[in-house]
Amino acid sequence: MGHISSLAQLVEQGLRGKRVLVRSDLNVPLDGQAITDDGRIRASVPTIRALADAGARVVVVAHLGRPKGAPEDRYSLRPVGARLAELLQTDVAFATDTVGESARATVAGLADAQVALLENVRFNPGETSKDDAERAAFADELAGLADVFVSDGFGVVHRKQASVFDVAQRLPHAMGTLVAAELEVMTRLTEDPERPYVVVLGGSKVSDKLGVIDNLLTKADTLVIGGGMVFTFLAAQGHEVGKSLLEQDQLGTCRSYLERAEASGVRIVLPTDIVVDTAFPDGDREPRPRVVPADQIPADALGLDIGPDSGVAFAAALAGARTVFWNGPMGVFEVAAFAEGTRAVAQALAEVDGLSVVGGGDSASAVRALGFADSDFTHISTGGGASLEFLEGKVLPGIQVLED
Repeated sequence: MGHISSLAQLVEQGLRGKRVLVRSDLNVPLDGQAITDDGRIRASVPTIRALADAGARVVVVAHLGRPKGAPEDRYSLRPVGARLAELLQTDVAFATDTVGESARATVAGLADAQVALLENVRFNPGETSKDDAERAAFADELAGLADVFVSDGFGVVHRKQASVFDVAQRLPHAMGTLVAAELEVMTRLTEDPERPYVVVLGGSKVSDKLGVIDNLLTKADTLVIGGGMVFTFLAAQGHEVGKSLLEQDQLGTCRSYLERAEASGVRIVLPTDIVVDTAFPDGDREPRPRVVPADQIPADALGLDIGPDSGVAFAAALAGARTVFWNGPMGVFEVAAFAEGTRAVAQALAEVDGLSVVGGGDSASAVRALGFADSDFTHISTGGGASLEFLEGKVLPGIQVLED
């Protein structure tokens, strides 16, 4: 990795009066206008505060959800701006567009040490465009609002997007403290990790984790697999999985992973029992969970969590580990009847004597929803997809572009 300027080096050069564009990750889950997990906002505060304390005029740019390149009320960053102001304990000016009249006026109105938040950057089609020219044109407008760029949204550094990649090519730039901390932890997971090294993977689909399983089969000592993805592994072993989530096109891949693991001495731990119901939980019907052996799922049932015996076995697989990475819940943790598998893994991870990393996304939301504190783990990543791509060994465009 080439040299990347740090936030401290940037501050040393003097920022008073300079406009600093910060790409933060404020993509938080909302229930209407209510933020259900403000972890990413809290994680973004130290960099924003450090810049303001240095006298910079801070312009925060971020996205929320997946709007299609046009404004949508449900994806407005306005409630996020209100929470950011509370955490910073200062006013945060809010621009109602990304690079238009409101953004230009809001930035022009900033005094030293003041903070502004621009509306959802994905309301502009140029942000996520695959057309380099369209992205470049939008990046030119964003860069025109600032003198310096700071990249602090780890959750988007795997994306070649205007506010992540192209802006860094147009302004003097540095890495924020959040991205620096994330990279340090991810490097510890990939370069000479302390052993035993256990990786816990959940979530819905095997196809989302192909690259990471492929790479970790050469690095981890044990792979623990739960969540919806487990049913493709069980089917690959010849078991009936009923109405459970199944990726038929990945059966051969799962078989090859099981064979490779056995040949290379990597232990793969799969559930021995499953919590099933006859339908996916929704608000209209009371859940009717029952526990069945993992190799005897009834034809009319679908698996929604790992069973209690599996929770014990998964916890045992983590006991004694010195390095653990976990990405993806074990079941439908949002419903109490199907949350115990995820809780068992979170509890075991909290007791690890060593490096314990919760790999962002749904896993981060799950541990907080189940009552665990951030301090129960060494690190809760803000970037699920970025974490996985780093562990796959992929080049992250938003990091590469910062290298000088």
